Amino acid sequence: MKEFKKLLHYAKPYWKLALFSLVMLVAMVGFDLAVPRLVGRIIDKGIRQKDLQVVLTTSAVMLGLSLLSALVAVLNSISSIRVGESIARDLREAMFVKIQHFSYGNIDKFSTAKLMVRLTSDTAAVQRLFQMSLRIGTRAPLSMIGSIVLMFVTSKTLALAMMPILVAGGIVIVYFSVRLEPIFRTVQQRLDRLNTVLQENIAGAHLVKAFVRGPYESSRFEKANKNLADENIRVMQLMSSMSPILTMLINTGIVLVVWLGGGQAIHGNLSLGQIVAFTNYLMATLQPLTMMTQLSNNWANGLASAKRINEVLDAELEVSEAPDAVSLPEPSRGEIEFEGVSFHYNGATDLAVLEEICTRAEPGKTTAILGATGSGKSSLVNLIPRFYDASSGRVRIDELDVRRLRSDSLLEHIAVVPQDTVLFTGTVRDNIRYGRPNATEDEIIAAAKAAQAHDFIMRMPKGYDTHIEERGVNLSGGQKQRIAIARALVCKPSILILDDATSSVDVETETQIQNAIAKAALGTTVIMVAQRISTVLNADKIIVLDQGRIVAEGTHKVLLKSSPIYKEIYDSQLGAGVRHGL
Repeated sequence: MKEFKKLLHYAKPYWKLALFSLVMLVAMVGFDLAVPRLVGRIIDKGIRQKDLQVVLTTSAVMLGLSLLSALVAVLNSISSIRVGESIARDLREAMFVKIQHFSYGNIDKFSTAKLMVRLTSDTAAVQRLFQMSLRIGTRAPLSMIGSIVLMFVTSKTLALAMMPILVAGGIVIVYFSVRLEPIFRTVQQRLDRLNTVLQENIAGAHLVKAFVRGPYESSRFEKANKNLADENIRVMQLMSSMSPILTMLINTGIVLVVWLGGGQAIHGNLSLGQIVAFTNYLMATLQPLTMMTQLSNNWANGLASAKRINEVLDAELEVSEAPDAVSLPEPSRGEIEFEGVSFHYNGATDLAVLEEICTRAEPGKTTAILGATGSGKSSLVNLIPRFYDASSGRVRIDELDVRRLRSDSLLEHIAVVPQDTVLFTGTVRDNIRYGRPNATEDEIIAAAKAAQAHDFIMRMPKGYDTHIEERGVNLSGGQKQRIAIARALVCKPSILILDDATSSVDVETETQIQNAIAKAALGTTVIMVAQRISTVLNADKIIVLDQGRIVAEGTHKVLLKSSPIYKEIYDSQLGAGVRHGL
């Protein structure tokens, strides 16, 4: 319940509409409760006394109340649906905004599939919870309370006899609601897993086909699908067993009314009209129990989903902005310093990825970071734009600790080309100017030329207006990388980070890109991560990482003479013959 209360403030902007919905509901319940008494009046004062006028006038009143009840029911439905949809929209927006502020560490904890389920299925469950609460959730208890009061007014003896049945019905609903909530939570977790398998297979369909892993992936999907189906079966079996129990209680109550009420009517203590009215009130009392079956299912599902939504909304940001954060002074020189930097991905629970990193990237120069896979290269550059925070030590830009800088100011001066190229659906032009929407056509073309992308773009059907499909599937890996580089260059950053950004292009194209970047990004501090040694040969400084530590740094010529590790990498990739000019 506390999880639901946390989400109540999302209903606050719509309290007037919610109140209107509740008022309509109260009116509808009032109209419905008046009908049984009118039926009793028709029987006792109209039919038994053969007074046609009473029958006609009372029937007319009943018809009018039925029409009014239908009208307010429609108004209640419209308003409750608007409240539920508005709350769901705000919840999705709140989660989306929160996700946008997630650091890489937060994103690591929530997989894409889990976030998608929370934004869709879980939000829909909470939406239904609010809607049903404004409809059945209020109507059922009001109908029960009003019917019980009128049952006592009609016949106190019969009303007391019905109390055990009503209590038993309430116990049944509470029991099943408590049982259902954790099962619904498990269902959503199974849905998370199914979505993860689906997403991996759709994204990696080419790889699955290339390695002939279709049967294996089918078995993975079958297992995830079966687990979800099994949990849904558990839910449906439990839900389906509740309705027959409540129906049995309702029928038992009707039998008792006929038995006890019939005996009183025979002895003249109760009229036929009163028995009919009491039976209707009993039905009006027990019918909400059936309604509560549906409501309890929605509550159990909604509460389970509310907990999962709150996990996202309450997630503590691993990288947060300091209250007194300042902007990076203009113009930024782009000087970067690492002072005793160590880094663990999960606080201190994991082995250190980086240990005691002390180095400096000169303003306006190219610094290359070289090392084997897993040496910590990407982790190191991810600390510069604060995608992660250092576990210890400091990262400084222009002598300011990045943790003391406003995130928007910091990122305005940095452009990143990541290892995994991400392009968005839209035109080539839209993707290049993604980080700077107001870039001119000349600036877009200049950035594309520097990235060696202009020529192949012009060969595309519509040039810069060519549509890029989802995940850039209509482009090669090298083409996507070059568009990503153009996207970074058009931002004119003070610091440009190329995280293995030319791994999908040939050496000749890579050299052309580097030469063009040197001209286009004159005065920009370039940080270049690479595994291919040909990428770093002309860098002003090369940093060699091994198992999270700096083992050597300097120019290519210096390292070739002074660093056995660098020399080994060079010889293994280019061969000793090249080094000797053979």
